[in-house]
Amino acid sequence: MHTNWDDLRLFLSVAREGGLSSAGKLLRLDPATLGRRMARLEDAVGAGLFVKSPQGYALTEAGAELLARAETAEAAMRLATASLPDHSESLKGQMRIGAPDGCANYILPQVCAALAQDHPDLDIQIVALPRVFNLSRREADLAIGVSAPTAGRLTVQKITDYSLHLAAAQSYLKRHAPIKTIEDLRAHRIVGYIPDMIFDRELDYLADIGVGRVPLASNSVSVQLNLLRHGGGVGIVHDFALPSAPKVKRILMDHISLTRSFYLIRHEDDRQNAKLARFAAELGAGVRAEVAKLQAATLT
Repeated sequence: MHTNWDDLRLFLSVAREGGLSSAGKLLRLDPATLGRRMARLEDAVGAGLFVKSPQGYALTEAGAELLARAETAEAAMRLATASLPDHSESLKGQMRIGAPDGCANYILPQVCAALAQDHPDLDIQIVALPRVFNLSRREADLAIGVSAPTAGRLTVQKITDYSLHLAAAQSYLKRHAPIKTIEDLRAHRIVGYIPDMIFDRELDYLADIGVGRVPLASNSVSVQLNLLRHGGGVGIVHDFALPSAPKVKRILMDHISLTRSFYLIRHEDDRQNAKLARFAAELGAGVRAEVAKLQAATLT
């Protein structure tokens, strides 16, 4: 087989994204160009690597075998460069952060805007997805999580704790029966996560307070808050999100108060990268300060 690492790198992206368009966006390549590169790779290996359909690109048996080998090569390339420390601390170039959408919507915009102002040559990308990011596959340079991973070659640092409470719009509370006890919640419409799309046990807030049925649900924290803003019902809200929804008020604070944490997660192979370490330090400090500021604002 006569091929090169660049072709394998493109193949990895198409295989992981399941199509040319989404892979092309990540690679900043035109889908047609990417398609030609994949056709060239198939010619080189002498086998079809994808089954193409309107739903995307699915791997053939040969494609699945090449994926396993390409991932081994990717890991070897990463290990080969990991021993060469990057001593440059200048914050420039691209940094991609993976984060749950609560943090991505209500914390990171302010923090990253400030970082971009301080470092004009720095390009920051925020990937907000309701799932765990795979740093081994380089989906992001670093990630923020709501729990500390226990598997994989990762370094984990706790950033800060944050608080959550039950809340509802003032308009909803005026129209419905008073909520004075946890038992009163049974007479109210609940807003929360789609149960089978909760990707981390730390997000199963309603189970902690014994709530079962969720009539209004979304896998997005920002959608849940908007449901509450429009009088949809009662739900658990991050305290740091409440300043953006001033007509949503916390309730039953003496009965229900949850605490969760944000963790900064990096791949272990990046431990000698001084530039990434500096970015991680400034990002963590910014997130910590922004959470504290927004939570303090809920007390005024």
